[in-house]
Formats: sequence, C-alpha cells, structure tokens
Amino acid sequence: MSTAIVVVTYNRTGSLKRLLRSLSEAEYKGRNDIPLIISVDNSGNQETAEAAEVFDWKYGEKRVIRHGERLGLKRHILECGEYTREYGSIIMLEDDLYVSPCFYDYAVRALEFTKEDDRIGGVSLYAHRFNVFARLPFEPLNDGFSNWYFQFASSWGQAWTEGQWSGFYSWLKAHDGEAVGDSYLPSDIAGWGESSWLKYADRYLGDSDKYFLYPRLSYTTNFADEGEHASNSVTDLQVPLAEGEEGLRFCGLDESRAVYDAYFEQRGLEHEADLYGLKGRDGRHRERYIYSTGAYGCRIVESYGLKLKPMEANILHGIEGQDIFLYDTQTPDRPPKLRAGRLEAYFYPGMNLEKMTGLIKRRLSGR
Repeated sequence: MSTAIVVVTYNRTGSLKRLLRSLSEAEYKGRNDIPLIISVDNSGNQETAEAAEVFDWKYGEKRVIRHGERLGLKRHILECGEYTREYGSIIMLEDDLYVSPCFYDYAVRALEFTKEDDRIGGVSLYAHRFNVFARLPFEPLNDGFSNWYFQFASSWGQAWTEGQWSGFYSWLKAHDGEAVGDSYLPSDIAGWGESSWLKYADRYLGDSDKYFLYPRLSYTTNFADEGEHASNSVTDLQVPLAEGEEGLRFCGLDESRAVYDAYFEQRGLEHEADLYGLKGRDGRHRERYIYSTGAYGCRIVESYGLKLKPMEANILHGIEGQDIFLYDTQTPDRPPKLRAGRLEAYFYPGMNLEKMTGLIKRRLSGR
C-alpha cells in the first residue's frame, strides 16, 4: 500500500491552496495510487473546506474530512496520525508548508530505511538551519551522508510508519498532561501551551532514547503564516528546497557522526556539548566535563577558537583560541571574560551597524 499524504488545515485558505499547488506540481514517477487525505478542522470557515473539495488530485484517491466540532491542533494531529494504521505509513503536512518536487520519493525511501530500527521515532522532511531556542543559525556536521539524527520531533513536514507512530501514541496515553520540563529538554519547551503535541513528542523521544531522521537538503519549507498559533508571518523558518533528484545515501544511527540532542548539540564529541550556551542557562548539563561558549564559573581544562563551521568542527580539529571552553564543572573557578557579540559575529559576518539598524526597525514595525 502506498504511503498516504495527510494535509492538516484549519482556516488558512490561501495557505492550503499554496500547499496543494506544490503537491500537484511534485514528481510521483508515474504513480496513481497515492492517497491524499485533507483533514479540515471546524472553524466555521466554509471557504477552506471548499478549497479542499475542488482541488483536483490526479495521483490517487482524495478524501476530504470535514470535522463537525473544533478539535484544536493537538487533537487534530493525533487523529490524523492514526491514519498510519489504515495506510501503513503517512506523510503529514500542515497547511503553511510548501513541498519540494521530490519530497515523496525521499519520504518513502526514508521510511523504508528506518522501519526496522526501533530507535527511530519518525522521519522529518524539513531540514533545520536555525536553532529556534538560541535564535542563531544551525548546521549539522557533514559526514558525507544524506541524513542526520535529531532527538527532536519534526512538525514542519513529518512521516511515520505505523510502528513509529504507535510507539508515540501508546506512550502519550500514559503521559498526556504531565510536565515536560526536565534535564534533557530546553526550558523553552516547558512553556509551550497544551495545544502543543510536539512537546510531548520531544519528551517521548528523550524518555525512549529515540531520534528522528532528518535530511540535509530540505523537502519542505515553512511560511509560518499568520494564524491560530502565529500572530504574523515571518521568514525565519524558510529554508532552501531540494529542487531536483539527488542520489540519496542514508546512514544508520550507529554509523552517523551527526547525532544531535534537543538543544541542537552534537552527541559525538568526547565530552558533552553546550556550544550555544543554553544548557548552562538552564542548568541542565549531565556530565562533569562540558564544552561551551558560555561563561561557566568552573575550571577551564582546554580552550578552542571559533573559526570553522559548524562550531563543533573547531573542537574536532583542535583550532586554537579562547571562544569554546572545556569546563570541569566539579571544580569552581572564576568565569572567563567573554567578548560581547562574538557568536553573532561568527554567525553573521556581514552584519554592520547600518544593517543592524535596518533589521531592528523592521522588527519593531512588525513587517
């Protein structure tokens, strides 16, 4: 049975039409057996449901589900995830996304690759280039493969096999409503509202020591349109799309050198990483020795520069400097004096006063 595409929508008619257009323009390699389910939550806006009804899907069966009551995002996602039991696997897309022309082939192949490994909790179609907690750019170490692993569930284009979904769903039935703030999740996640299914998915991955497989090239991008959970549209989450076929070369979790925890920190270093400095902020490091760009009040064992990208490459290649420190957290000492703005200068080398002023003015105006 073919992997089904499940579109989740509420009342953003224009967003839905844009996503459906990208689906109709994608490549399916001659297939005409791909189910499309468009699930419309009840908003009282008939226009959104009508846009789903009139959409012409040429690649298989189309089903439009009009919910008679308001579900809310969390319940809506959970109900749509249950389609894995009917179809064996699904690709789930919220309406403010846009897909790559080759998204379907990637998702099907990634699901097939991961289906026998119970350490994998799902597949992402989106490739992060931004650490949403640090508000700074992010890129995973390039180990030569088409994928990397992240202990953070995807909500901007994701796919599950029945087994991957049912593992999360069963866990949630036992833990729904529990607090999610603990030693392995960023403190920001605990502040997400009860409408968030993602915070529970992240807790599930941490509790179960599972990961999502992520692509290096993105097969979705996020418009973050204004809606129920966003006050205005921003471009922060836009990423370049894979615009053509590529030779996918997946690697398993054991052979990957690009495995990251929920803080966007690599797990393959000799000691725990806190290169964005967020674990120090939250007081949530686990090991005695930790690499950080932050100012810990602990003895410095080693130090490194901040020249190569991504940040952990400076440790791996022994780049000299006073920007990344290996701390012994059990030995108190005076914290180092850090250069103001050095992370921003590292990530945004072309930024100057004129550009910063323009950016601030734009942010203040809300445009």
